[in-house]
Amino acid sequence: MIFRILMLITLLLVSCFTQADTIKPFTSDGCSAFPDGTFEQESLWLKCCQRHDFDYWQGGTYQQRLASDNRLEMCVSQVGEPTIAALMLAGVRVGGTPYLPTSFRWGYGWSYPRLYGVLSAEELNQVTRLSAHLRFTKN
Repeated sequence: MIFRILMLITLLLVSCFTQADTIKPFTSDGCSAFPDGTFEQESLWLKCCQRHDFDYWQGGTYQQRLASDNRLEMCVSQVGEPTIAALMLAGVRVGGTPYLPTSFRWGYGWSYPRLYGVLSAEELNQVTRLSAHLRFTKN
């Protein structure tokens, strides 16, 4: 009985901390739970969010996430919405953690859990192959 419990615990721990080795194709939901723009310009900062989604899809280190979140804030500020940019930054800093099993978490292209870490050469090759056709432009 104790052996079975230990085996079950071991299997659960291994499955929780084993990182996937295959990334899913890139997807973007725009600005996730936030509008993509204003009432007058419905997709004003959508490109900012799509680029941010790309970063989150591939994941990486904590510093890469911080840089991505700061780029999102700068991008939205540059389209003339610094207050919205500050709100978005607060939202992604809290809601984008890789520790929650959300569809918009850091590293969402990989199976959950995918924590912070440097991508291997093979993982970077996968990202490159799956993103070769993608184009992101500034607003």
